[in-house]
Amino acid sequence: MATLVKKLKTINKPKPESQLVNKWTPAFYMLPAMFVMLSMVLYPFGFGVWLSFTNMSLTKFFNPDFIWFRNYLRLFQDGVIFSTFLRTIIWTFTNVFFHVTIGLFLALLLNRKLPGKSILRVLLIIPWAVPQYISALTWRSMFNYVYGAINIALKMVGLNPINWLSDPTMTFIGAILANIWLGFPFMMMIALGGLQSIDKSLYEAADIDGATSLQKLKNITLPLLKPVMTPAIILGTVWTFNQINVIILIAGGFGNEKTQILVTEVYRLAFNFYRYGYAAAYSVVIFLMLLVFSLIYIRNTGIMKELD
Repeated sequence: MATLVKKLKTINKPKPESQLVNKWTPAFYMLPAMFVMLSMVLYPFGFGVWLSFTNMSLTKFFNPDFIWFRNYLRLFQDGVIFSTFLRTIIWTFTNVFFHVTIGLFLALLLNRKLPGKSILRVLLIIPWAVPQYISALTWRSMFNYVYGAINIALKMVGLNPINWLSDPTMTFIGAILANIWLGFPFMMMIALGGLQSIDKSLYEAADIDGATSLQKLKNITLPLLKPVMTPAIILGTVWTFNQINVIILIAGGFGNEKTQILVTEVYRLAFNFYRYGYAAAYSVVIFLMLLVFSLIYIRNTGIMKELD
């Protein structure tokens, strides 16, 4: 019997070749994803960083010179970046604030028992489902001074029409309004998913203790939504900071510098003035800004400790 058991162990013992296959099998399955990451993310990022240290332009496309930090020095010596950065902060903060506020309010509303809630949810998600350029062009037509729906509504209530597309300040405000309409459904769906995962017994215990709706929102809902909303807010901030379509389509291009944000300035430098190295330096600075914001926000919210 002992001899038979010994032979069975010898037969079932994995061979060195099979051990090698088992060891490298996970890496083999990861190769396609690694290839995509290297080719679509890491290589373009590295090339962009290298490009920011050169003077590549339309005339020096094939033989750029390595100029070290000259693009970055010129970037900060140019006063345009500071006004554009301030405009970008206003754009990002305003949009994300209303995205989160409106999205959370609607999520709290949809989390209750309402007649026709499924239809209402579909209607509220339409702004996010419709292609962005179609929505932006629709909003641009609504801002038309003569036949735009917004000015017609203002006339109906006795107000004067607004030059939305002629005044740079009003054009910028109009782009913010359009982007708020485009972005709140995403936050609404994220918040709604988080609300539906909260244990209902917590609210029942709070009701027994006599807690008000505001107290339940402050002590139960918002703390338990933080692990869900923090990544969504970071993503929303990055997307809004880099939002280019709405600004370009509402403003009608890059004609006025007072309606530009940092990412549209990068696009203008690269594809209107063909200053590729300088535009790459802008891009690296934008990346560092968003990286620092994300790290500070995650650290201050303590989300990583809660996930641990």
